[in-house]
Amino acid sequence: MILNALLLALREIRRNLLRSFLTVLGIVIGVGAVITMVTLGNGATKMVSDQIASLGSNLLMVMPGQRLGPGRDSAGAPKFKIADIEAIQQQVNGLKAVAPVVGSPVTLVAGTQNWSSTVSGTSNDYFIAGNRKIAAGRQFTDDEERAGKAVCVIGNTVRKELFGAGNPVGSSIRVKTFDCEVIGLLVAKGQGGMGQDQDDAVLMPLRTAQRRLTGTLDISSVMVSLKDGTDATVAIAQLRSLLRERRKLAENADDNFNVMDTKQIAETLSGTIGTMTALLGAVAAVSLLVGGIGIMNIMLVSVTERTREIGIRLAIGALENEVLWQFLIEAVVLSACGGLVGVALAFVACLGLSSLMHIPFMFNPAINLTAFGFSAAIGVIFGYVPARRAAQLDPIEALRHE
Repeated sequence: MILNALLLALREIRRNLLRSFLTVLGIVIGVGAVITMVTLGNGATKMVSDQIASLGSNLLMVMPGQRLGPGRDSAGAPKFKIADIEAIQQQVNGLKAVAPVVGSPVTLVAGTQNWSSTVSGTSNDYFIAGNRKIAAGRQFTDDEERAGKAVCVIGNTVRKELFGAGNPVGSSIRVKTFDCEVIGLLVAKGQGGMGQDQDDAVLMPLRTAQRRLTGTLDISSVMVSLKDGTDATVAIAQLRSLLRERRKLAENADDNFNVMDTKQIAETLSGTIGTMTALLGAVAAVSLLVGGIGIMNIMLVSVTERTREIGIRLAIGALENEVLWQFLIEAVVLSACGGLVGVALAFVACLGLSSLMHIPFMFNPAINLTAFGFSAAIGVIFGYVPARRAAQLDPIEALRHE
């Protein structure tokens, strides 16, 4: 019975291809939109998590001021000193590396090429805390750090702009008024969690940057890397207590520095993107309901158009259930076909948009199967009323219908 009803449904759909296509268009758009939104949302979440993880494992960022990011109120907050770095290294437990950082925007010159970048003065602990590897050359030696030698390690973007595809190690670049020898090239990392180019970097010993660029002994930020298994909450509490004591803050005074846990930021951003993805997916799912209403409307019209046909079938012995199954299967076939087309359309759209937006393509079989199953369920739900109406027609009245 079901096979016969399926054949009749397919025959009826072929007879009105254009109408059938327009009927399922809402289902196609709904399924495609839901899958695309969720897939792109998952890709964006993965991208943000990877980018923040690339900053360093179990990394804490310590900066002056009470807020971070644009508009942060660091103007009146005192900077850190080298004694603060030494105290952190000695008195906070579970630390892998503590890297002081000072930065200065400069114009770099190599031969006839120039490039505007930011030079960061730091120590070798930066390579551990920031999860930076050397692709060519070496790190700073102890003598270079102590004496403040004019040496630097550059990122891949700086290399491309100043040296093209060549090996920059051993070359010299001009930084403001002094020449600096390139002793190392960083492994490329790409875009960071906040959208910055992590390869647009120039690292030199802390004392070199303080003496030749900033002119002060101040340290603008501290990168603190925790050992695996260290409780970040305990480490942050120890760090806050130490810095409050060293900065002579009263018990009831607010912190004039900020400790940022990159892992918490990754979780917060991922949660926010997940919420937005769910919201967009819910909005897109409304299209499925609209598509279901369209199927019900067309099926009701179809019942009216085929009233005489239904009457003949009932008159020659067809059962009500057979008529019910015929129209119900027709509605399910329409919605299922729309679901399949929507899944295929979403797959193509996700591939294209992922490449265009530079986010990973995260194929999720569960959401594809769920969306397809929901589209088939739409056919059952919205196709039942027209099918029931067709099955309950009086054969005599149906045969009289014109």
